[in-house]
Amino acid sequence: MTERRIAEAFLAACRAEIEAPKPGNVHRFAPGHGMTVATFEAAAAAAVSHVATPGARLGPRVLGAVRASLDAVGVNANLGILLLCAPLAMAAETSPGDLEAGVAAVLASLDAADAADVFAAIALASPGGLGAAPEADVRAPPAIHLVEAMRLAAHRDLVARQYADGFADIFGTGLGALATGPSGPEPWRPATDVFLAFASRFPDSHVARKFGPAIAEAARVRIAALRARIAGGPEREALADLLALDAALKSEGLNPGTSADLTVAALFAHYLGAHGPSPLRNRCADG
Repeated sequence: MTERRIAEAFLAACRAEIEAPKPGNVHRFAPGHGMTVATFEAAAAAAVSHVATPGARLGPRVLGAVRASLDAVGVNANLGILLLCAPLAMAAETSPGDLEAGVAAVLASLDAADAADVFAAIALASPGGLGAAPEADVRAPPAIHLVEAMRLAAHRDLVARQYADGFADIFGTGLGALATGPSGPEPWRPATDVFLAFASRFPDSHVARKFGPAIAEAARVRIAALRARIAGGPEREALADLLALDAALKSEGLNPGTSADLTVAALFAHYLGAHGPSPLRNRCADG
């Protein structure tokens, strides 16, 4: 797959996600947590050339993209997105017809040099709630390969879990939500559906890091209840309910940011052609 197509797919995924109302997260309908839509648009534009660099290894892609994004917006707006999308971009270069197999090959190829760059990128971005780890702490030089390090964190971090499990949640929960079709007619609905699928199934890692697992689970339950309530209902009422929970979560400082990162990755995988052309491509990728 060409560099241009990968870059276009990445930007389309970032655009579709930021356009969609997502409770507690930044989106077109409401800013939050000191960030706006423009923050994420600028971060994506700064990162895209690094994500899509032909033939580059994972570590330089992620580290270069994090540096460029921080230079552009001054805050960590997309670390999780970059960690998830870089392997997908690499897989699309070599295995566009079977993205899942391509990701497995990419993960198998990662080494300690990739780990060193990724650790440096994580330390540079300093995501909220990042603490010290007894093994493979990102502030120390890695002694193991990247996937091994991610396995150590997989129980507490959904991004790390994707590296440990071959992106199973992206290809399962994420693309599964897209495969069922949008639950409403609005152009933002597919991305919102993917976000709700993740955020209602998994306690969000970003919330858990900052506030603890109990609060993350309570937020998941609230989002799951919202998802069930708006399923198949009138679109205007769905948007009102989404924005009401959005305001409530933001008032409590709760940001399901990892669920948003997973949403971008699932959209990116879709646009790269994991399921071929679909109405979602026409409605979001081109708009």
